[in-house]
Amino acid sequence: MHLLLVPADDDAVRLARLDAHGVLLGEPWQLGREDLPAAVAGLERDEAPRWVWDTTSDLYSALLQAGTRLARCHDISLARTVLRFSTLVQDPDYARFALDVTGSAEYPVSDAVEPEQRQESLFEAPRSHRSLEEVRQEFAAQLKAVETSRAPARLRLLLAAESAAALVAAEMRFLGVPWDQAVHRELLEEALGPEPAPGRRPALMEDLVVRLRELLRAPRLNPDSPQELLKTLHRNGIEVKTTRQWELKSSDHPAIEPLLEYKKLSRLHTANGWTWLDAWIRDGRFRPDYVVGGVVTGRWSSRGGGALQIPRSVRRAARALPGWKLLVADASQVEPRILAAMSADEGMARAARGQDLYAEIADAGFGGSRSSAKIALLGAMYGSTTGESARLMPQLKKLYPRAIALVEEAARTGERGGAVSTWLGRSTPPPGPDWDAAQRTQSQEEQRRADAWARARGRFTRNFVVQGTAAEWAECWLAGIRSRLAGLPLPDGAEAASPTGPAELVFFLHDEIMIHAPEELMPRCVEAVESAAREAGTLLFGRAPVDFPLTVAVVDSYDQAK
Repeated sequence: MHLLLVPADDDAVRLARLDAHGVLLGEPWQLGREDLPAAVAGLERDEAPRWVWDTTSDLYSALLQAGTRLARCHDISLARTVLRFSTLVQDPDYARFALDVTGSAEYPVSDAVEPEQRQESLFEAPRSHRSLEEVRQEFAAQLKAVETSRAPARLRLLLAAESAAALVAAEMRFLGVPWDQAVHRELLEEALGPEPAPGRRPALMEDLVVRLRELLRAPRLNPDSPQELLKTLHRNGIEVKTTRQWELKSSDHPAIEPLLEYKKLSRLHTANGWTWLDAWIRDGRFRPDYVVGGVVTGRWSSRGGGALQIPRSVRRAARALPGWKLLVADASQVEPRILAAMSADEGMARAARGQDLYAEIADAGFGGSRSSAKIALLGAMYGSTTGESARLMPQLKKLYPRAIALVEEAARTGERGGAVSTWLGRSTPPPGPDWDAAQRTQSQEEQRRADAWARARGRFTRNFVVQGTAAEWAECWLAGIRSRLAGLPLPDGAEAASPTGPAELVFFLHDEIMIHAPEELMPRCVEAVESAAREAGTLLFGRAPVDFPLTVAVVDSYDQAK
């Protein structure tokens, strides 16, 4: 059964029971927001429904704060993004319906949200809301679009995985990564010196600026200005086109070493310095906002805080509480394994049954050279078809013809302006009017530009089918981990510390997760993570002979995991 939950106004919400087609069962009813957590908890316990709402973050974060966890939901906004572009959907009415709701034919891009702007309370008004009947109608239209599609089972799985991911994202923000602020401050002082006054550089960075000004004979140089720095480098005979690290390393000028050190420290100060610490660590936890499906391939993005990139330099600050441990697990070489399963290439599937797929490919046809095998396969998946990748491609095609044909066909489709889809049915948005106009041009110069755009789109679609399907596998993995952790028993004598259960799923990055749990539960957590990975492979690909092995570490701090 479905239970629809829709904000009515600032102080109330409306609820309604729906059948399997989105039709009302009985009359809707209304609750004050202060009564909602208890009512939802009772309905969850007694009826175990799938909750339906416009956007998970509108209400679930506040329910978590009130101690209420939900098992399942259907996130209409996430489903809309998938269904309005999916080539599997045959119902033309839904695309028009989605356009009417959003007012835009473009792929949605989330806006950044600062910590103080986040919705935190049951009593705050949601960012926007529609009437119960409007939301119900779209939900019914989504159910119809799935059932009349070319692959209902795949789309149902994709929408369920997306909605489960939305619950995970809200729970991870609610829980937060355990973060030791004292350790973080020690790391900053070791690397940068004492905390500077606002608007000033840390002492060690300032020392490097003094050295650079002397070595480059530029007493007023601001190394934070790329344009000014580039001009100064040129005046000193350092002929580089950019100030990127790899290009700077091509010069042996004595200023390069302190410049690279300055850039490294500047990244730390800017991305994870004292300002970041004050803004993003609350109550001993790092609580970023995750955006499910924030990237067109279905990968997650984040709103501020750098959640998708915790640099090695500060990972020691991510520390388990006393008596607890961190479990860090990442899936090995997910995208090439996904390619093997999607293409049903028997040779690549055999290679994917080992722990190190690249080593298996190297032994099969690259004379044992793992680096050559990796260059060739990544080139095939990402469109790097020049240089060493191009030289190795014929051997890769010979070894794995079906796998390479899959990505090559995706590239050709993209170059023609066509759409490609992931395994479960997420499709590329259309290229847009500028692209179409460029392809119709007649002038030679504009034709060259149009050809370049076509090749770029081909590289995008080549990787989209693999990266997008890997994102689907990862969300199924997350959903499996979440359900397993919720079923773990409390340790003897322990009290429930969180509505999500005794073990906390606190971090996710593409193919890596982090769990924070009491030490005695760690064996159960390891089993949950590994069995969920096996289940995710089966959910997507059935009995396809491809393994998805994990690297698992149980540690006291994040830096010990890798």
